[in-house]
Amino acid sequence: MADALAQVERPIFYSLCNQGQEDPATWAPAWSNSWRTTNDISDNYDRMLFCLDGTEPWTRLVGPGSFNDPDMLEVGNGGMTTTEYISHFSLWAALKAPLLIGTDIRSISQTDLDIYLNKEVIAISQDSLAISASLIKQTANKEQQVWAGPLSDGGAVVILFNRGGDETVTMNVRWSEIGFDNSVQLQARDLWLQEDLGRFKGVVAANVESHGVVMMRLSQL
Repeated sequence: MADALAQVERPIFYSLCNQGQEDPATWAPAWSNSWRTTNDISDNYDRMLFCLDGTEPWTRLVGPGSFNDPDMLEVGNGGMTTTEYISHFSLWAALKAPLLIGTDIRSISQTDLDIYLNKEVIAISQDSLAISASLIKQTANKEQQVWAGPLSDGGAVVILFNRGGDETVTMNVRWSEIGFDNSVQLQARDLWLQEDLGRFKGVVAANVESHGVVMMRLSQL
């Protein structure tokens, strides 16, 4: 199939699925543009985490035209909270995963549709550098995680993810953890509030609700 598609004189995105068996991220780029990293997702928070965790080992193998696919988006199907759906969409966008809508858009709520239509988050997904965010650090119990990746303008995307527990927690990321010198100032923008948070030197912190994210774009000045 890959050989046949290569002969077609127009761009075609070729997606491969073997439910993540035999580590396709290590060999599928030779034949396809994306590959499933796990078994099927379903519309609940724990299963979303299962797909996230199954994709994490392969994030550093992503590049232009070659993408991990942790399965379709469940936003709009009703099995997760709005906070959880925002986390789901944010993480898939930062992973450069295919953003496949997995709900009936004829009956989707405006709240869920607004998640899909966040242009600033979509811009992270479509960044021309096409490098996936990776897991930078996490607590021993995996309840808090920081994901980050570089962007084509020299900045970075950062996701502070409070994946476990029942309380809002304060989380941070230091520049040295994401490839910047701690002495530089970076402009931080919250992509869900869609507002600038200010200039920060060496570290930025935020309060993150349970099962939620703070997704930031960090830009060099």
